[in-house]
Amino acid sequence: MYQAQAALFLYAVSPVHMGAGAAFGLIDSPIQRERHTEHPLFAGSGIKGAIRHRFAQLWPKQDDLLNRLFGPEGGDLYAGAVSFGDAQLVAFPVRSAKRGYVYATCPLALARANRLLGLLGKAGLPASKDHPAAGKAAVADAALLDGDRLTLEAFEFTASATGELKAVAAWLAGNALPQGEAHAFFRTKIGTDLVLLSDEEFGYFVRNATVVEPHVRIDDATGAASDGGLFYVENLPPESLLFAPLMASQERSGKQETPAAAVLSHVLGSLDGQLVQMGGDATTGRGQVVVTALK
Repeated sequence: MYQAQAALFLYAVSPVHMGAGAAFGLIDSPIQRERHTEHPLFAGSGIKGAIRHRFAQLWPKQDDLLNRLFGPEGGDLYAGAVSFGDAQLVAFPVRSAKRGYVYATCPLALARANRLLGLLGKAGLPASKDHPAAGKAAVADAALLDGDRLTLEAFEFTASATGELKAVAAWLAGNALPQGEAHAFFRTKIGTDLVLLSDEEFGYFVRNATVVEPHVRIDDATGAASDGGLFYVENLPPESLLFAPLMASQERSGKQETPAAAVLSHVLGSLDGQLVQMGGDATTGRGQVVVTALK
């Protein structure tokens, strides 16, 4: 069905609320999560809608082009020529006793990223054979440690620096964030401050270290807080890194016969390095995500 594909890294520069639409716990408006891992994700449908909206701003008065690439809105005339898969979590920011925060990851997250890269024909992320046990960690840079101890949030891990994780960190630094001076600090930081935790302890942080904000609903008539108007909204924290596939086919509109490779090139040319608003709460500055296409 799809003849061309690319890999996209999505880097949050503000809290992001990709809402799950249903609440089962204490948080009234939780973020989207995978059922089996509970890792945060961005649904492909939400990514596609956000990027279509961004392109509508970049290409004003070009509705025909938007329809040919993304499909006509509210119609069944034909399908679009591009498709976005769900974005999987690669690295998650966790507070650290040194350097403010680290980019935490786990063997499962890295293995899934490697698998997806291979399926897209974009292999290159170095494989890591490190599998820390509970209470242990691997780091890319020994400067994060106090002796052999790594402190994240209120937890202490026994850790050591490994060359395999350093290679993974260097690859992410070179490929996962945009080039340019604005992102230079963060490219360097992810190259030194990557931490590998066990799957279980990484899972604890991604469930319990998100951004949860209280909101108060205001009564328009009185200008005061409504009774029962307090609610809590969950956000993915800034500095989170996710990874998603982008696939393209030949146009199906019947107006053009643009091949898949040209469709993909056209989309990436306007998307790579761009800041895109994803998810809800756009008027309060949420959802700012930088997109980087894997070269």
